[in-house]
Amino acid sequence: MTITTGDILGHTQVGVYLSVVGDILFHPRALDDEAVEELATSFDMEMHPFLVGGSSLLGSLLRGNSRGIAVADIATEEELDELTSFCDVVVMESGVNAAGNLIECNEHGAVVSPVVPQNGVDMIGEVLGIDAIRCKIAGHDTVGSMLVANGKGALAHPDISKTEAEAIEAAMKVPVMVGTVTFGSPYVGAGCAASDAHALVGSGSTGPELNRIEDALGLI
Repeated sequence: MTITTGDILGHTQVGVYLSVVGDILFHPRALDDEAVEELATSFDMEMHPFLVGGSSLLGSLLRGNSRGIAVADIATEEELDELTSFCDVVVMESGVNAAGNLIECNEHGAVVSPVVPQNGVDMIGEVLGIDAIRCKIAGHDTVGSMLVANGKGALAHPDISKTEAEAIEAAMKVPVMVGTVTFGSPYVGAGCAASDAHALVGSGSTGPELNRIEDALGLI
């Protein structure tokens, strides 16, 4: 199946706990073997158990692509060493360190919250090897919660403006559609984790929502 529903550690906000980075799915260390096996079967990716500063909220604290990773500065030296074994790493500074909440990216481009200074955005773009722009989504700064994207498309908060959508399409080089998750939640980045081939969406998502996600992310 190209799309499945479920919970992570009992929570429907699966995008808060999982981070797809290139060909790797970072997941909380606390997941049991059965849950890890289900994810591995669904995503067909390398699975990597991880924590950021002891936190399981990987989707909120970690974001990247095959060339680079942005991570919150609460990451320990040991965790940073572990990440650099995969690719280059940029550490987000205190106050604007929730990398997963403040960035959404794919292999083509990145959308970064305006709360991140321009020099920080430039560094993110350099490490990820892509063009990065500052942009709100639906007027919100937490762009990672408002948008989920892969290399084929993007699903955004229903209230995204035309100007915001056009900027995202130009930066990430994929079409943008709007939708919801988990029976009406507009926080699609928090409720969905996606690769180019599969998406996990929080339980309670409706059939029409799942169909919309499949269309938006090119999973059909």
